[in-house]
Amino acid sequence: MSHPPPPPPPESSKILILGAGTFGISTAYHLAKSGYSNIHVLDRADVPSPYSAGTDLNKIVRAEYEDPFYTDLALEAIQEWQKPPFAPYFQKIGYLVCTSAAAPEKSRNSLAESLSSISSHSAFSGSITELADPDAVRRKVPQLSGPLSGWAGYLNYHAGYAQAALVVEALARECTKLGVTFITGEEKGRVAELRYDSSGKCLGALTADQSFHTADLVIVCLGAHTASLIPQLGKQLTAKAWAVGLIQLTEEEAVPLRGIPVVNCRDLGFFFEPEPRTNVLKLCNASAGYTNRNAHGVSIPTETNEGIPEEDEIAIRRLLREALPQFADRPFVEKKICWCADTKDSDYIIDFVPQTSGLMVVSGDSGHGFKMLPIVGKWVWEFLVKGKRPEWWQWKNQELEGTGEEDISWRVGTVKDIKDVERQ
Repeated sequence: MSHPPPPPPPESSKILILGAGTFGISTAYHLAKSGYSNIHVLDRADVPSPYSAGTDLNKIVRAEYEDPFYTDLALEAIQEWQKPPFAPYFQKIGYLVCTSAAAPEKSRNSLAESLSSISSHSAFSGSITELADPDAVRRKVPQLSGPLSGWAGYLNYHAGYAQAALVVEALARECTKLGVTFITGEEKGRVAELRYDSSGKCLGALTADQSFHTADLVIVCLGAHTASLIPQLGKQLTAKAWAVGLIQLTEEEAVPLRGIPVVNCRDLGFFFEPEPRTNVLKLCNASAGYTNRNAHGVSIPTETNEGIPEEDEIAIRRLLREALPQFADRPFVEKKICWCADTKDSDYIIDFVPQTSGLMVVSGDSGHGFKMLPIVGKWVWEFLVKGKRPEWWQWKNQELEGTGEEDISWRVGTVKDIKDVERQ
């Protein structure tokens, strides 16, 4: 149920942002740019924090959505990615989207909807090439030397990827220049609890070292960890993990792959060009993801992200055999799971926490939040100062039934709990 936001906080207000990941850094940056002068950011690790989904080699930046509302937001973000301070970390090298011969109808339908959302949009004029079969794919991306069994889809040149950890780190430096204070570390920056007065006003946060950080406004940007601090969010926010594998290439192996578009076979997985500094190739398989539900049914991230389930490793190697078979048996130099904060409808959450005051949450990336890094903080500012925010981003009083994931159109498979599988 919608409720009006409180009056805008004065620019002198002490604002405490919990979490220095994608949403937290962007919020700090935009609020500081707009004139707020007393901003403090807490995180349990230095930026870029390993507990943030944004701390990664790279993230896809694209505007394909079945919902034109998000297409337009992503197009705005892509414009900002091409300006300082984001531009050095954005590689506009295109986005190849396909399905394979074995793809379920769900994947094919999702691809068709995504293509429809951009093919008639003026912003993509001249940027889309449809690819009817594997030979057409090879003509556009000849570096893909595998069989590409039944691959068909399109190539979108108005897209690419961001060097994720590097740009988050750069934005933190910009925040520091604007006067933002960062307090980090397992003792000084890890939030143990929020504290309230008798009326329900949030007074601030207690950290692991027993320091109490007072604030006029607390903004929680803890991603998949949010429900650990605000348990009632577990009814609408589910921590969900996906597998990531990294393999090391030599310089000679990496050179031919430089400049290839991001490759996403909807039913198999996706990968990027080798990371320019290290020649590391990052791959992720396509799946519905993993939860980690506690005794109360709330999913929260595991203590360690190391290792991936065997079935995910098999799937990633299947992707390699189809696209880059020369690396199909290459050992992984790192295997990990990456946690996101999923909502049932894949909409973000930007709202004040009901039955409290002085407490706001910015979360629900739902696996499509990082591309919005340049503009998320602007949305927060607009809500705080102007009271403007899409109604569908409000707090929702709902119960997640089962996994709540089976209807996510672009995902394949069935959600499993990470405790039910063995990681290697």
